[in-house]
Amino acid sequence: MKKLFLTASVAGILLFNSCSTVPLTGRSRFDLVSNDQVLPMAFQAYSTFLTENKTTVLPASNAQALKVKTVGSRLITAVKSYMNSNNYGNLIADYQWEVNVVQNNEKNAWCMPGGKIVVYTGILPVTQDDAGLATVMGHEIAHAIAGHSAERMSQEMVAQGIGAAAGVALSKNPKTQSIFNTLYGVGTPVAMLKFSRNQELEADRLGLIFMAMAGYNPQNATSFWNRMSSASAGAQKPAEFLSTHPSDATRIAQIQKYLPEAQQYYKK
Repeated sequence: MKKLFLTASVAGILLFNSCSTVPLTGRSRFDLVSNDQVLPMAFQAYSTFLTENKTTVLPASNAQALKVKTVGSRLITAVKSYMNSNNYGNLIADYQWEVNVVQNNEKNAWCMPGGKIVVYTGILPVTQDDAGLATVMGHEIAHAIAGHSAERMSQEMVAQGIGAAAGVALSKNPKTQSIFNTLYGVGTPVAMLKFSRNQELEADRLGLIFMAMAGYNPQNATSFWNRMSSASAGAQKPAEFLSTHPSDATRIAQIQKYLPEAQQYYKK
């Protein structure tokens, strides 16, 4: 009984000491790993991805790449401004922002911890314009800003009984490296973490604000998600309660609720 009580107490202390707050939303999140631990893993994984896909990474002079990088630059400037002016600057102090476009028919984009962004050309016909592109990129950047990857990794580490200490290189631990690789699909064509439905909706909310701050009208987000829904109408989708992503109807309805908040940040 004493051993059980002690174990529960230690777990409680660990949970209490490993909580932080998501910028903007104020949600309490579980963080067992720090930027010092997860960013080197992300930077290495991103570098590996670019090397493995070097023949399909578009040059900066390419029109599509230029368009994506321009929108990305405005979003990054907006995020930096918000974080620094609201005392969250330390959370992105070690970010090494980078935007690349990959020739790939998949309708996809992602942002690793540390600001490492990739947009696939397959999603550009759906984004159509800068506002649609800002919707996608703002959403993906929001995942990084909200620390969703570290949160998911922390949850998996606890599930597997793996601890972490400050200053410890997680990449040198085969188990934690395996978790990271699994979460991000390292070694597969798509390096994308599967976030929870709540995290997806939180990224929608933050992404709307970031795109508004960057000068893109957040009202355009609903048009993009309607196009995205139509573009994937023929694909088989699991029921919402079985999926890590909210249904299209749920997402669009929730975005409508977020719009008044985001609109306050919008300046043409």
